[in-house]
Amino acid sequence: MTTTARPPVDCHVVTHVHWDREWYRPFESFRARLVELAERVCDELDDGRTTTFHLDGQTIVLADVQALRPDLADRLAGHARAGRLTLGPWHVLADNQLVSGENLVRNLLTARRWGARVGTLADVGYCPDTFGHPADLPRILNGFGMDTALVWRGAPDGTARFHWRSPDGSQVLAANQGYHAAEVLWAEPDGDAGRVARLKDFLAVERDRLPDGPWLLMNGGDHLAPTDTAGALAAVAAADQGAVLHESTLAAFFAAAREAAEAGGVPLIEGPLRHRPGRLTFLLPGTLSARMYLKQANAAAQTGLERWAEPLLALHAPDDATLTAELRHAWELLLRNSPHDSICGCSVDEVHRENEVRFERVRQATDHLVLRALGAAGLDTRRYGDPETAQAAFAVLNPHPRPHTGPVTVELLTAPGRHPQSVLGPDGAAVPFESEPLGEETAFEADLDLLPDSRPALRHRLHLLATHVPALGHAVHTVVLGDAPQPAATAAVEEDTRSLLLADGATLTAGDDAALTLTLADGTLVPGLAALLDDGDRGDTYNFDPVPHDVPLAPRLRSARRRTSAVRTVLELDAAIDVPVALTGDRTGRAPETTQIPLTITVTHWFGHAPLRWNATFDNTADDHRLRVHFPAPAPAARWSADTHYSLLDHPVGPDLGPLPTERAHEAEYGCVPVQSVSAIGDGALRIAVAAAGLPERTGLAAEFSPSGQDEMVLTLLRSVGWLSRFDLNARTTGAGPMMATPEAQCRRRHSFDLALAVGSPVAADTGLVDLAEAATVPLRAAQLRPGTAPAPLAAPGLRVHGARMTALKGAEDGDGVVLRLSNPTGRVAAAEVDLPEGWRAAPVRLDESPTGEPYPGGRITLTLPPYGLSGLRLTRS
Repeated sequence: MTTTARPPVDCHVVTHVHWDREWYRPFESFRARLVELAERVCDELDDGRTTTFHLDGQTIVLADVQALRPDLADRLAGHARAGRLTLGPWHVLADNQLVSGENLVRNLLTARRWGARVGTLADVGYCPDTFGHPADLPRILNGFGMDTALVWRGAPDGTARFHWRSPDGSQVLAANQGYHAAEVLWAEPDGDAGRVARLKDFLAVERDRLPDGPWLLMNGGDHLAPTDTAGALAAVAAADQGAVLHESTLAAFFAAAREAAEAGGVPLIEGPLRHRPGRLTFLLPGTLSARMYLKQANAAAQTGLERWAEPLLALHAPDDATLTAELRHAWELLLRNSPHDSICGCSVDEVHRENEVRFERVRQATDHLVLRALGAAGLDTRRYGDPETAQAAFAVLNPHPRPHTGPVTVELLTAPGRHPQSVLGPDGAAVPFESEPLGEETAFEADLDLLPDSRPALRHRLHLLATHVPALGHAVHTVVLGDAPQPAATAAVEEDTRSLLLADGATLTAGDDAALTLTLADGTLVPGLAALLDDGDRGDTYNFDPVPHDVPLAPRLRSARRRTSAVRTVLELDAAIDVPVALTGDRTGRAPETTQIPLTITVTHWFGHAPLRWNATFDNTADDHRLRVHFPAPAPAARWSADTHYSLLDHPVGPDLGPLPTERAHEAEYGCVPVQSVSAIGDGALRIAVAAAGLPERTGLAAEFSPSGQDEMVLTLLRSVGWLSRFDLNARTTGAGPMMATPEAQCRRRHSFDLALAVGSPVAADTGLVDLAEAATVPLRAAQLRPGTAPAPLAAPGLRVHGARMTALKGAEDGDGVVLRLSNPTGRVAAAEVDLPEGWRAAPVRLDESPTGEPYPGGRITLTLPPYGLSGLRLTRS
């Protein structure tokens, strides 16, 4: 009997580098090496030692080389135009779970601009080393014309190829491939025989995963220069491997992979890629909470650009070339903080000091853009001239595309000795308010058209509920001033009071551990809300690692008071928690010595506004610990909900941490998932929802694993560790990076965490969760108008949206009109209405802003958004 030999399998060898701009070295040190690498790449492409090279998946490397060696950047661009070098499709390889969907869109748009400079850009969704992948990524890639993705961490272990589908139905063909395989063809001391042996091992693994191929060998790794790929392939060509190896590109590989998939079929995977990790495919979920201050700063910066600077410029200064350039510069700064080793908090301390400076620069740029855009809208918010003596004015600004009601806090400068007596709304009617005097100061202002000016002034902080502020507009309020503080505007203080009476007859009461019990009007108790618990952490910036036999610690309430004004009631709780100062020297337990961490907790109930606002502020003076806030569900809840970029998804409740691994190079399963802003547990009248910006690590604990004995939702506030990576953890049985001390990752600094909390009917439906997220993360703002200037009139009715969430309102990339993006994050069909300003027209566009259909007529547009649907419109003036 004769057997037919199987034909050799095609193996595509893609020579590449994975380049972390900053990680175990700071940026400048890595950039110097990047320029050296770029020169070697060009030399090898010039002389044929390498025929094609993938310069990672990001165009930022080209920008970094150009800053030092423009001539070398030109050589790289020349190789790209000749088809020998590929780069992109991203501008930076971001952690695509921690940044927003719109951040990812700006990332790809920025890369397109760089691609236009070099003439070409890779069209494969290349995500080689992110710590898991969000459910909406196929949708985002499809929006830029990509239908393939290379993924790794979080992909189902052992599955080499699969179709990956987003909640809205968008789909890509995904290859699950480790990107770091430089050692296979690396020139080791054991010579060609060693190469052959290593290649056999690699191909054996690939044959087990996908017998018929095609196979992909990613010939490269972190910060490694190419090593004569042509020579390496020639050295192994004579060995019978059952494979034909050839230099290739990712595009060529995926073309072959798609042909094979269509012939043989591949499995379908839906939702986020956070599957059980295999050997060395760590998800590293502790990066969701390492250096949480970075996540908070990123959320604030994103919101400033996406919901304030971009819309205001698009509506009021669309043709200002300087402001457009400043906006792109601000996005460039923010994107440079988005790579996983940056935003994840898992780099050396020098890197994250630079991150904070970049975030501050983004804030400065955003403030300037908003100032100038408001000026173009007729609102001069500069503090110039003599402070007001008789009356002052401020504008409440609404970033939402529909009329909005919500709390507002505004700081007001008056002449010394002058105090707010009353606040009048746009219609002249009195508006209840609360006033806090902040003290005298010397106010300073200067600008291109204003000589430097310093004036004595008195600063006040006003709190009020602004009602029905026009969509994407403003409402001017007038403050009448007098000689003395207005007693009716001052909050009354009641000491030794632990409870709040809510508008619907419910009561909120603080316990001895500072946790809250909600008593509904029908007597139903919802206990343990916002319970704080602290436990030890012997992990590193990549992974939480539990301290054996540790017992979580709760704070104790020391005093309480209630402040009530005409607009709100604030419950103030002074608490303290005694935390061990660190781990013991052998890292097996927590030290017996403790430090007391005082906490100031406030719970604010605004009259006429349903969500409660909870804040905890403290100075962290302990090391090696984790602080979380718990929300037990009053009834059993098998699942909990949370938002990703454009979708609300359900997750099962379960353990905090799965069984600890016993094999080397494995990682335990963690229960936490990355969340953009809002999460909820429970149903109907007992559904509990929490919205917060910049607190991405959240967990749904099943009752048998939770300290309350109930199913609960848990948010991590602080994780304090002192090592980049360690090799002696129990939950991850090898290192995830170099073992380097990072003392600033202990986060010994002041922290403040804000949550919006709602229970029952306001959030019983998923649309309520969307509304809570919007109100909590994009609140109304207010700005005082320049003294002596006439209040601007109310904006004329213009662009309005009903029935959908606005995720973007920005100037089009090509300068032609405005791009409006609407989202339906829920699993139900949504009917959206868009009222266009007079004389405007709309046409549908993809995420990359290319057209997808015929224009709509002007006036009112009705859109049907399918479950988890996303719709983009280009708006132009006819």
